[in-house]
Amino acid sequence: MANKKKKDKTQPAPPSVGPKSVLRALKEAKRPMRRTEILHALGAYKKDKQDLKATLKVLMDEGKIIKTRGGSFGLTESMSLVTGELQVQRSGVGFILPEDKDRRDIFVNRSNFGDAWHGDKVVVAMMPAPRAKGRDMSPEGRVVRVLERKNKMLPVRIERKLGPNLYLSRPTDPRLDFGIMTDTSPLDTQPASGEILYVEPGEKLDNRLWAGKASEILGNEEDVSVQEQLVKAAHGVPIRFPNDALHEADSLPAEPNQADFEGRKDLRNLPLVTIDGAKARDFDDAVHVRREGDGWRLTVAIADVSHYVRPGSALDLEAQKRGNSYYFPQSVEPMFPEALSNGLCSLNPDVPRLAMVAEISFGPDGRYHDEDYYAAVIKSHKRLTYMQVHRALEKDDPKDQEFIGPKLMPMLRDAEALARVLHSIRASRGSLDFDLPEPEIHFNLLGETTDIRPRTRNFAHQIIEEFMIAANESVARRLTELKLPCPYRIHPKPDSEKLAGVFKLLSRTGITPAAPPRGTITPADLQDLLAAAEGTELEFMAGRLVLRSMMQAVYSPSNEGHFGLASDCYCHFTSPIRRYADLLVHRSMKKSMKLHAEPLPKPETLSKICEHISTQERVAMKAEREIMKRLTILFLTDKVGEEFTGVVNGVAEYGFWVELNEVMAEGMVRLSTMSDDYYHFIPERQEIVGERTGKRFHLGQTVKVQLYSVSLARLEVDLELLS
Repeated sequence: MANKKKKDKTQPAPPSVGPKSVLRALKEAKRPMRRTEILHALGAYKKDKQDLKATLKVLMDEGKIIKTRGGSFGLTESMSLVTGELQVQRSGVGFILPEDKDRRDIFVNRSNFGDAWHGDKVVVAMMPAPRAKGRDMSPEGRVVRVLERKNKMLPVRIERKLGPNLYLSRPTDPRLDFGIMTDTSPLDTQPASGEILYVEPGEKLDNRLWAGKASEILGNEEDVSVQEQLVKAAHGVPIRFPNDALHEADSLPAEPNQADFEGRKDLRNLPLVTIDGAKARDFDDAVHVRREGDGWRLTVAIADVSHYVRPGSALDLEAQKRGNSYYFPQSVEPMFPEALSNGLCSLNPDVPRLAMVAEISFGPDGRYHDEDYYAAVIKSHKRLTYMQVHRALEKDDPKDQEFIGPKLMPMLRDAEALARVLHSIRASRGSLDFDLPEPEIHFNLLGETTDIRPRTRNFAHQIIEEFMIAANESVARRLTELKLPCPYRIHPKPDSEKLAGVFKLLSRTGITPAAPPRGTITPADLQDLLAAAEGTELEFMAGRLVLRSMMQAVYSPSNEGHFGLASDCYCHFTSPIRRYADLLVHRSMKKSMKLHAEPLPKPETLSKICEHISTQERVAMKAEREIMKRLTILFLTDKVGEEFTGVVNGVAEYGFWVELNEVMAEGMVRLSTMSDDYYHFIPERQEIVGERTGKRFHLGQTVKVQLYSVSLARLEVDLELLS
């Protein structure tokens, strides 16, 4: 009896029915299994049934397994199924961006979306892909399950009233092509015509009709702030900080204290200045230049955010989730609460601030000699704007020179001299500068758009850019030498096939540089190509085609160089207030100085972070483009019928885009509106040609157009060609 009791006490622990065990069992079985079969395979007991049920739900929600019609559970990857995000194009077709980054994007016809919407996490079943003669098409699939809705709340536009507290509405995002029967009874007031509502989607009522319940009236569609809210909602831009992150921010001091200065170099007497846009509110960087023999010594001081934001803290986790700050014409969604981004960590003038410093010595030829890095306490001696520096240095404006002061003006002249040398060095190594104009929206006191003009650029911008590039390269070299983790900023070589097409196309027009062998392209090759086109009518075409062949810059734990800057080693160090990558770089730099005690991220963790923050950067870029498009359409609404001149900046099989001269906006001339001939798109020449008349339309061509219509619902600007 005693032996039996002892044996009972030493019974083995119940087997795990956790996710790893279940996935392993399904892999070993090499077939889908019912729940009872999985229990048996795990050697589990009936009492574990509920735990297994919960595990299976988690795995289904994650898209790792799927339940078949027969009630069995199978591995998604083993059933010709793929998990990913549905991205719907303006044309209505979609692509799945697989979670497995080694897979190609999967084409999904509109008829195969099922119940999925743009941005949803879905499971897609693979289908036989059609083959086009001579090239592979994207694999094709159909959505079989929606795992997670991207939008729990949708902004909608009221279409018409159907009855008491019932309206037919449509999502403001044109990629969500369905109607919503909206119940407005939860609202205190009923919506007026032209107002936008937030709606919680409900059940599906018909093929392209859903039920929904209104939760909030955002305001009139023509209000700029409402448009910004729509874009933030459509792109998942975070607008509220979690309470624990706000609590951490509130617990920080308003100013650095004396204890924070311990072990730091005191640079408060060094006349550092910040140079930013007139509307800037967060100041990451301050600079100082002094002559050193026949060379210069550059000091770049960057806000020491890492002193206050510790790894794993609520502020850190939220900043990592956001990836970066999100900038809109009338608002900002910062990476950190304003107490940090505009206060404690912002290098505001005449107050002490903690900083990380890169100090670099340059010879007269612009080559760096020695570099030093340290933690410091600084004080910005002046908050300057680009226009103030431009007028003081290049226009000799006495008012701006007086404002800057006799102590800082000589320093700024030294800064200009160094920046011009550094810019020349970059150009000589092949660094590419696509100086394309960026639109800037101008508002009146009521917040209404009054104009859209190219953003003013001058050499004051270039001064800061050159110093930031120099500091970023310097820090990247340092971390590489010490073999410390670094989220490098990499820019892969351009797509070789696209570039070969560009060289071939331009060679037909008389631009002579021969295409280099595929795979051997250098930035200098592209510089030569652009230089050959400069000053000719083909300059616009060459610049746009080369730009479109470029790959996207991303973050990576592996150093692969930055093609566009012709830099062998590059990272982001200079903006930790608004970019999470820079915060990681600061922590690695502190580790090199033995100032950072917490462990740095492991390679696999850093890789995932780099992938995530690269994705969030793309989110910010798309949101920025969309709000500009929306505000442009609002601005043009009362200008329908007016005539404009413009430049053809893109061609396609259905028409061509025109960049207007009188206002910084673009619209499309559709071939269907051109009735004097039948026109055809010739892709290898990037031209549209008339069948009978031989009329040609190509990149860079000046045309005269009339604004035919604008549509906020479709985000379209339609133009008609004038003779």
